[in-house]
Amino acid sequence: MRTLYPAIKPYATRHLQVDDIHEVYIEECGSQDGIPVLFVHGGPGAGCTERDRRFFDPEKYRIILFDQRGCGRSKPHAELEQNNTALLIEDMELIRSTLGVDKWLVFGGSWGSTLSLLYAQAHPKQVSGLVVRGIFLSRQQDFDWLYKDGASRVFPDHWAHFLEPIPESERGDLLEAYYHRLFGDNELARMNAAKHWSLWEGNTATLRPNHELVDHFADPHLALSLSRIECHYFRHHSFINPNQIIEKMNLISAVPGVIVHGRYDMICPLDNAQALADHWPEADLQIIRDAGHASCEPGIVDALVRATDDFARRLAP
Repeated sequence: MRTLYPAIKPYATRHLQVDDIHEVYIEECGSQDGIPVLFVHGGPGAGCTERDRRFFDPEKYRIILFDQRGCGRSKPHAELEQNNTALLIEDMELIRSTLGVDKWLVFGGSWGSTLSLLYAQAHPKQVSGLVVRGIFLSRQQDFDWLYKDGASRVFPDHWAHFLEPIPESERGDLLEAYYHRLFGDNELARMNAAKHWSLWEGNTATLRPNHELVDHFADPHLALSLSRIECHYFRHHSFINPNQIIEKMNLISAVPGVIVHGRYDMICPLDNAQALADHWPEADLQIIRDAGHASCEPGIVDALVRATDDFARRLAP
């Protein structure tokens, strides 16, 4: 079974001013002359970690990572003004042109798969391939599964913790109820809601309990950006039309891809990946039998590293 490549450090970092409010953090690792690959993190609002550099052979790839607007090391933190899906896609194109990249492999998981697919549909000529994991299509049924009725029946204990900050009278619309607390004036209530929101995701992300991952989601810096930005995006249906990704798959039907999805993914159920594969003839769907949603699970890591190794061979000059 494949594991992550050894830890590496960036050879270049910068903040790119993308508008009058936001500065997006960018880092480059691996080989400056390697195959360009863009890592697209999840959330929205999660940011990148040092671990995210390690899905790629550093001798073969020019590894480009960025923190999306309002999260990670981008500035200002947890900012929602001028923060939507179309602007994130514009940021990705600006990063590509600024770094002098012609075409790149795009790699994204969870919300990162959503954004990767939307970017590819908007700019298919700039994408040499796609590796996407934990597919999230941003359909109404996907929001309902996670925040209404679905995962709540598999994890009733963690669901009860998620409901704690919300009075029973407001539990009919949890996105709206959380929104009022995450954007209210009471700082204690805001941080309490942020932590409950983030821990719901952290506790449901793996097939087996992973305390290190849960601690990561409990970090206040991450919890605030993740909760505020996710709630903002999901209240607006990710700023896309219903079923938009599937309906526009004809735009990238010829782009080669690998879809990796845990069979027991409780954040983004497997039907997301199956629906995508059904409309993408050039994609290889790999269902990982002993995994949930998180990219840290061994079977997911194995499949993702094998996928990037395969693309390194296919895309080699």
